[in-house]
Amino acid sequence: MLDRQMERSKYFAGRKSAGTVLFLVLAVSVLTFWGCGNVHAQADAAAAGLPPAPKVVPFPDAALFAVDHPEQFPLATAAEHKAAPELAVTGTVVPDPSAQVPVPSLATGRIVEVDARLGDEVKKGQLLFKVRSSDIAGAYAAYQQAVKNEQLAGDNERLTALQLNRAKLLFEDGAYPRSSLEIAENAEAGTQTRLSNAKIAAETAKEQLALMGVDPDHPSGVVSYYAPVSGTITDQQITKDAAVQSYSAPAPFMISNLSRIWVVCDVYENDLASVKIGDSADVTLNAFPGRVMKGRVGNLLPILDPAIRTGKVRIEVENPGFMKLGMFATATFHGQSIETHTIVPASAILHVHDRDFVFVPVPGNKFRRVEVVGGDLVADNSSLQEVRSGINPGQQVITNALILDQVLSLKE
Repeated sequence: MLDRQMERSKYFAGRKSAGTVLFLVLAVSVLTFWGCGNVHAQADAAAAGLPPAPKVVPFPDAALFAVDHPEQFPLATAAEHKAAPELAVTGTVVPDPSAQVPVPSLATGRIVEVDARLGDEVKKGQLLFKVRSSDIAGAYAAYQQAVKNEQLAGDNERLTALQLNRAKLLFEDGAYPRSSLEIAENAEAGTQTRLSNAKIAAETAKEQLALMGVDPDHPSGVVSYYAPVSGTITDQQITKDAAVQSYSAPAPFMISNLSRIWVVCDVYENDLASVKIGDSADVTLNAFPGRVMKGRVGNLLPILDPAIRTGKVRIEVENPGFMKLGMFATATFHGQSIETHTIVPASAILHVHDRDFVFVPVPGNKFRRVEVVGGDLVADNSSLQEVRSGINPGQQVITNALILDQVLSLKE
């Protein structure tokens, strides 16, 4: 039994030694073949006049790489750039409510004529619409009655004044008792009070006609309404033969002054702290992308939308004439303070999985991959990009990080 176990051990030991030898032979063959292929590839590149391929040597530091020919990767020096902070948001063109004037109907009735349309430019005093109203007949009857009462009160006052003067003369001559004089004085005071009340009633009835747009001296059942200001009709709620109520909302017409309008933007809660009243803003419209309007932040509304966590920011803009209400706009806010940023060529920044990197040279033909926080492109030179953190002005970076990253990927 013992002899049989020893024989089995010798058998398996012999097979293991043979496998080891076979593995070593295969490994030497593969290395020899790869070395010959690499030599032939380098010889072919040299014959074609191409620079030799860079050889990358990894280090224990995963962000550090050695390259045989670092001169193949041009360098650029990070510079300093001073500019105001910027924030780009979207918004909508809306009118300035303080520059909007409603034109209500002052009488209840039926529209018999419409002389203006939505979108028309109107001048102050221009005819807008006419209303036939039964209210005018009642108001004019009340006015006529008030005028008649005023005339009667005036006649009575003059009569009582004559009676009072006669009573005074008779009293002075001793032909009239004092009690009769006092009665005449009381009658005069009463007629003066009634005359004053009649005058007030007549003025009130006249003012009522004026509020309806009716001339008391030339009454008519049709009331004409005119534009109180110059501007653009931005809302129309009436058509011919439609019924209207006096002083009802909405008004038949809305006239707006569109020479200065608002752009109301949505700014996310995290960015609200960077926007202040008085900041300048560049406004562009989706319909006119090449036109830039200058505006200024007029107000930060105190209400935050709880659904999307945005606040409303109002920009006041002079309308060059082609801005229309409801247009979508893009606004870029410019802060009032100047900030200093580091800028590098945009191609020097490598974007990988929502992270930004640059490659900086280190002694010994090595490059280090450094994570940075990229910023916006420079407004006057789109080939340069801001770096908010990670490197400082004066440091050198590889101008094209993508090429080096591809080389590193091939050598991995």
